[in-house]
Amino acid sequence: MAEQSAPSRAWRVVLEKVENDLLDGRLGPGDRLPAERELAGNLGVGRSSVREALRVLEVMGLIRTGTGSGPSSGAIIVAAPTGGMQALLRLQVAAQGFPLDDVVRTRLALEEAVVESLARDPNRSIPAARRMTEVMVASDLSPAEFLALDAQLHLSLAEASGNVVITAMMAGLRSSIESYVREGADNIDDWDATADRLRREHVAILDAIDAGDAEKARELVHSHIAGYYAHAGLSR
Repeated sequence: MAEQSAPSRAWRVVLEKVENDLLDGRLGPGDRLPAERELAGNLGVGRSSVREALRVLEVMGLIRTGTGSGPSSGAIIVAAPTGGMQALLRLQVAAQGFPLDDVVRTRLALEEAVVESLARDPNRSIPAARRMTEVMVASDLSPAEFLALDAQLHLSLAEASGNVVITAMMAGLRSSIESYVREGADNIDDWDATADRLRREHVAILDAIDAGDAEKARELVHSHIAGYYAHAGLSR
């Protein structure tokens, strides 16, 4: 049994080697991984296992691969693997791997950090979020259209904060967030009144950010997210 299972684990040896080299500083963004033949020989695994490991690393967004012999060929470490994190989170969401309560608590932690960071940043700039509030005033928006814009507004704040990890996590969780807020809209009798309240809350959050009031911005975004969750009957 051990001999049969060993080949299925061999590609993990390659992943561990790359991870250790990154942690120890032997590899960094822009560096090229050794060729397949060299990795296979040095690690004592088959070239098929090396190729499997490279496919995993590429899906994770940690490397990009190119064919040929030029400067863009081979497997190269990517500097900002946000796409991989987004993809992994989206897959977990699609597989219903995250309980809704955990998604909401994570969203609260991320968005409170975002608005606090923006409020404390003297160079903050949130024109994209302001534009979203203007578009959301339209009276002919369906609940689904309104909530899609709502999700884009919140994502634009994460992007404006400059924190690429939070932005990647917010983008990865976006489908789950949109799903639960749409589900909540079906439970709300007076949607128009709720939409008006959400618009006012958005503007108040942005005003607090622009005023540099980090504590107020944090309290407002917490109330905004948790309030909708409770009002829509989604609380567990």
